[in-house]
Amino acid sequence: MHRHFNREIELLKQRILTLGAKVEAAFVNALTAIREHNRILAEEVIAGDRFIDQAELDLEEECLKLLALYQPVAGDLRLVIAVLKINNDLERIGDLAVNIAERAVFLASAPLEAFPFDFSRMSEVAALMLRQSLDALASGQIGPARQVCLMDDEVDGINRDMYEQVKNAIRENPDRVESLIQVLGVSRALERIADHATDIAEDVVYMSSGEIIRHAFSLATAAGTDRAGGT
Repeated sequence: MHRHFNREIELLKQRILTLGAKVEAAFVNALTAIREHNRILAEEVIAGDRFIDQAELDLEEECLKLLALYQPVAGDLRLVIAVLKINNDLERIGDLAVNIAERAVFLASAPLEAFPFDFSRMSEVAALMLRQSLDALASGQIGPARQVCLMDDEVDGINRDMYEQVKNAIRENPDRVESLIQVLGVSRALERIADHATDIAEDVVYMSSGEIIRHAFSLATAAGTDRAGGT
């Protein structure tokens, strides 16, 4: 029985990593579609989402089966719980990749010079966060997972800057409101993907060590801000 359970656990790890690779590929393709105004690639991302959704459902069912049949404890229980949560985060990242792809379809017909917005740094950091969180999941290493959590503030800051840029552009170009809102939607989706990558990294830390670090980084940042402000 124990040997069979260990085999099931290894298969579960493989399945969550396979789903992670599919989601990462969808995200990268959505970014490429935005960058290159590639409507065909964007539509491929949209069409592929049904496979991610089905994989997420299958993984959830497998996790619940393992919990019911084997009633795991300690590290094994943490792993199954972490996979359940990471599974949901990956599905949401897949949805956000579709969101970006749908906006890429809309923006593909817009003149390139009409949108002088640079998503390169935001995309780079968000993609790195997802890749590093998945690498940490594969290796179980806590250090890289903690680093992911530290990157989130940069993406948040870029998103705030992008909001101001788009707001000013709408004021100056009221005839382009619909397209500019699509641009803002891309920025928001990237910010949310970074949030989900952070959630994955936090769950890797929990899975590997039992330590719950959810909110720890945001609370530390807030405390530092208060001290700097003299409160």
